[in-house]
Amino acid sequence: MTLLRRKKNVTGEIVLITGAGSGIGRLMALKFAHLGAVLVLWDVNREGNKETGRLAKEVGAVSIHTYTCDCSKKQEIYEYADKVKKEVGDVSILINNAGIVSGKKFLDCPDSLVQKTIEVNTMAHFWTYKAFLPAMIASNHGHLVSIASSAGLTGASGLADYCSTKFAAVGFAESIDVEMHALKKTGVKTTIVCPYLIHTGMFDGCRSKWPHLIPSLDSEYAAEMIVNAVLREQVYLIMPRTLYIVVALKNILPVKMIRLLENYLGAFNFMDNFSGCLKKD
Repeated sequence: MTLLRRKKNVTGEIVLITGAGSGIGRLMALKFAHLGAVLVLWDVNREGNKETGRLAKEVGAVSIHTYTCDCSKKQEIYEYADKVKKEVGDVSILINNAGIVSGKKFLDCPDSLVQKTIEVNTMAHFWTYKAFLPAMIASNHGHLVSIASSAGLTGASGLADYCSTKFAAVGFAESIDVEMHALKKTGVKTTIVCPYLIHTGMFDGCRSKWPHLIPSLDSEYAAEMIVNAVLREQVYLIMPRTLYIVVALKNILPVKMIRLLENYLGAFNFMDNFSGCLKKD
């Protein structure tokens, strides 16, 4: 059973977190700092990233390295990846957390925002894996963590661009996990995280239609669950647990019943009162 696995020791492991300047990225950084990991923090927001580094130092981080990296730009990712390898070493835990949401219905979303969402939420995963996975394969040691979304498991109105990128992130992470097993590189672990609404400001204005059935998530709780999933080498983490049932029903019910279920659960109108921020990273 996954829940009974012993937690691994990450002391001295080099943990790179994208989107570390705020929200879940910052909270995960603080938790890994407390566990004795070497922190590599990437964010497009220089000041937010520095603040995360300062807070990590306060909780006892022994080694912190911050880089102002725009994860929508491939060349910038490769440039900073090279710097990390030269200045810090080979990353052994890669956490792709940076992400954005436009919050617009498909036909109202400018092409530029669609492209940006794809670049940050999906393509950045490709480029960071290209940069850091070879060393993990060579040593048969590492951990790839994808902070995806429940929106990567089922569609929702007003989130066509976002859902598409999260579906892609889930599929990409699953495929690489299978590839590692095919190569017999079982020391390279994968964790795919699919949370529902987390209170970080990214989805301000959005509410669960049935909070007792599918509650939104406290950010501190979500970060704790994610870090624990990594420590236990849990492949899938879906939060809250009731979403496991929803996903299972989606795979077995007729389409008409699925649409009724989606409407009942609020997928048709989830984004109607969206007032959140564009960026998470």
